[in-house]
Amino acid sequence: MEIAANQEAEAGTSLDTFGGKVHVRWATEAAVSSLGLMPFFIEFLKTSGRFDKWVEDCPLRYSSSNAPEKRNVLGTLVLSVLAGHWRYAHINAIRGDGVNPGLLGMTKVASEDSVRRAMKALEEEASGEWMKKHLKATYEPLLEEPWVLDVDTTVKPLYGHQEDAKVGYNPTKPGRPSHAYHSYFIGRVRMVADMEVQAGNQTAPSYAQPEMWKFLDGLSKQQRPVFLRGDSHWGAEKAMQGAEERGLGFVFKLKQSTNVKRLIGKLFDRTGWKDAGQKWEGVEDVLQLSGWSRERRVVVLRRPVPEQSAEEGTVEGQVEGTVEEKVTKKGRKGRRGRKRKAEKQLSLDLPELTHQGVKYEYAVLVTSLPDEVRTVAQHYRDRGDSENNFDELKNQWGWAGFTTKDRQRCQIMGRVIALVYNWWTIFMRLGLPDKHAEAITSRPLALHGIARQTRHANQTTLEITSTHAEGQRIQEVLTKVSGFLKRIKTTAKQLTELERWKWILSAAFRNFLGGRLLGHEARLADAPSY
Repeated sequence: MEIAANQEAEAGTSLDTFGGKVHVRWATEAAVSSLGLMPFFIEFLKTSGRFDKWVEDCPLRYSSSNAPEKRNVLGTLVLSVLAGHWRYAHINAIRGDGVNPGLLGMTKVASEDSVRRAMKALEEEASGEWMKKHLKATYEPLLEEPWVLDVDTTVKPLYGHQEDAKVGYNPTKPGRPSHAYHSYFIGRVRMVADMEVQAGNQTAPSYAQPEMWKFLDGLSKQQRPVFLRGDSHWGAEKAMQGAEERGLGFVFKLKQSTNVKRLIGKLFDRTGWKDAGQKWEGVEDVLQLSGWSRERRVVVLRRPVPEQSAEEGTVEGQVEGTVEEKVTKKGRKGRRGRKRKAEKQLSLDLPELTHQGVKYEYAVLVTSLPDEVRTVAQHYRDRGDSENNFDELKNQWGWAGFTTKDRQRCQIMGRVIALVYNWWTIFMRLGLPDKHAEAITSRPLALHGIARQTRHANQTTLEITSTHAEGQRIQEVLTKVSGFLKRIKTTAKQLTELERWKWILSAAFRNFLGGRLLGHEARLADAPSY
């Protein structure tokens, strides 16, 4: 029976479809890939030298002669993350790729068990230094330019018996154990500077600050950010004092404490409110809360509440309203209770919140910057990019997955994902410099396609067919990126690896740099270009 089945598979079979009869023949030995456009990204990794150096520095050591090769393990991780996986078991989906592993210098795709065991074999301190070094290498030249450090925390819900799975602040799944991801981003370019995994009940900024100050203290004076930016959790004495001691500016939001409400009530009738953009208006003052060591400048912002928002409460109340449609009747009662609480919070027992017949919502920022009110308000609005980063990294890049029982592997994998995310961000910016392309759109556009590899006369050929509707467009973009990388290799052989990386970053972030080369006043037009 088995011999007959094999003979039938080799001969093929016929399928009756709505398009007519189709003859099918299995080509099990063909070298094909469903991520057919990845070779362009692999060329980027080779030209930049990022992947080779990362593999070379990896502290993973095997004593067994039967152990997998280090490059195979790390290459498997990169391919899995790029493919959009979020579980180790998904690695099996790329084990049949006959094209990309070889192009990445791998001899085979490692199994999921080999990858998990390899991650467990890494020592925590050594792996931390290794990953921090290579994360920093992706963006370090950009620190020569004025930049902003966005600090924020997100939670990763857990469903098993993981180490440090603790119940803490979890707005989407209250009562669910989680891990806290403390993260630092480079504003505007949306690059991950570093991230740290801690227990779920350690979401407060005080737990993130030791590593953050260590990171900042390790930068030279010229590399330090212009200012730090964070939400209301960061508007506390310890964070502000730490920034002031290092000569760093900051823009933080303040929680709505009693004294902050009192300040708002005092200022609502004041004249001199200035336009702060996007229908907001603001006024500045000084404030010293209990626990603060000194008075600090604050900017109070307000804008009229739209009629619908006034009925439903704050913006958070609107979000709750959309969720309310999905919950049970019992859940609706609890939701209505929280909605009433939100409405009460909006009123804050402040008659001044309604000024000349208009209801306002407000926000209070504390800052050490001398900028005018409108500029400070815009600085904080720009912080929304870090929220988009969390959404992308958790839902599109696997931060919410790759869960193991020990926290150490979650930490390593979090940084691996951040590193691949940074590489991919730079690569996509080379082709599409005008905007950040999130993985949900850039991965189908610049990765998905069918590649068939053939060899003839000692020459390897790839036949690629994009499966995207804009296949012609991405073909032109990737061809231009490849041409740019080739020109770097041929016209800049005398450059060091760091100088070559600066050219790549200058091309990728030419809008951020104003068209200049990193570290030079020369224009990018004088460099290898498209």
